[in-house]
Amino acid sequence: MPGPAPQSDVSLIDVLPQHRFDEAALWQYLQQHLDDFSQPAQLRQFQGGQSNPTYLIQTPTKKFVLRKKPPGKLLPSAHLIEREYRILRALPDTEVPVPRARVLCEDSSIIGTPFYVMDHVEGRVITGVHLPNLTPPERRAIYTDYARIAAKLHSVDYKACGLADFGKPEGYVARQLDRWSKQYLASKTEENADMNELMAWLAAHLPANDETAIVHGDYRIGNTILHPTEPRIIAVLDWELATLGHPLSDLAYACMFYRIPPSDTGSGGLAGVDIAALGIPDEQEFLGWYCKFSGRERIADWPFFLSFAYFRMAAITQGVYARALQGNAADQRAIKYGEHAKGFAAAGRAMTRQGD
Repeated sequence: MPGPAPQSDVSLIDVLPQHRFDEAALWQYLQQHLDDFSQPAQLRQFQGGQSNPTYLIQTPTKKFVLRKKPPGKLLPSAHLIEREYRILRALPDTEVPVPRARVLCEDSSIIGTPFYVMDHVEGRVITGVHLPNLTPPERRAIYTDYARIAAKLHSVDYKACGLADFGKPEGYVARQLDRWSKQYLASKTEENADMNELMAWLAAHLPANDETAIVHGDYRIGNTILHPTEPRIIAVLDWELATLGHPLSDLAYACMFYRIPPSDTGSGGLAGVDIAALGIPDEQEFLGWYCKFSGRERIADWPFFLSFAYFRMAAITQGVYARALQGNAADQRAIKYGEHAKGFAAAGRAMTRQGD
C-alpha cells in the first residue's frame, strides 16, 4: 500500500523585505501581457532556494509563478532568468517535463529587475534525496524517472528545438572550470586550501573526450515536482544554469549526494544510509539506468566528473554565503552556506586523490 502523501518541502511566506517591489505595477503589466490573468491577485514568496527570488501569484481562477533576479550587485553571468525562460519555451515538445513559460519582461522599470512568469504546477517538491515518508517501491519509481529524464534531456536535439546558440558546443568543462573559479574567487571570504588544490587538479586533468548536450546545471531531486499522489516526476525546475555542455557533468551532479552524509535537517546526502532498505538504487544501478535510457555503453572519466561536481557546488555555495553577508540572499538560512562550501571543497579534494 502507498504511504501517506508527504507535504511539499517548499513553504510560502510573506514577501521578504529585501525582495518587495511595486505589486500594482506588476498587476498592471500582467493585465496587459497575460491573457488569463485577472485581479484581485495575491503575491507570496517561496521560502527555499538560494538564487532567484520566486513568488506565487494567486488569482481568482489560476496560479502563476514569478521568477526574478535578486536585488543588489550581482556576479557577472549569474541569475540569467532570460536564459531560463528561453529553455522552458524550447522543451515542451520533448520528453522532458517543464512548466509552461508564459511571459518574459526584460524591462527593469516594472518591478526593479527582469522577471518571467510561468504556470504553476500542482505537485510535491521533496528536497531530501532519501524521499522521506514514501514507500520503497515509490522511491525506486521516482529514482528511475530521475535517471530517465536526465537521459532524455541529454538526448534532446538542441539544434532542432532552436537552442543551437544556447552555448558553445565544445570545451564546456574547461569553460565551466574557468567560470566557476572566477565566481569563487570573486566571492571568496577566506583562504581554502582544499578549494585551491581542487581547482589545480581539475585544470590538470581535463577529459580528452568531449560531448555536447543540453545540460540542466543543477539537476537534483529537489529541483523536480512530483505528481501530487503518484511516484513520478511531472516537472523539472530551476534552469538558470542550463547551457550546452557535457552530459556527464549533470549525471555526476545527480550522483554527488551518494557521498554526502545525511544532515539533521534532511538536506544532506546518502553516505552511510541503508539505501537498499529505502528502495533507492545504489550509484552503479543508477548509472546503469542512465546508460540504458541514453543508449550509452559506459561512463568514462567518472572520478573527474564527480570532483568537478563538488567543485561547482563549492563555488555556488560560497556565492550564496557571500550574498548572505551582504544581506541579499534569497533564503534566511543562507548564512550557513560558508560551511557547506568548505565541505564540498573537501569532498572534491578527496575524490581527486581517488582519481590519481
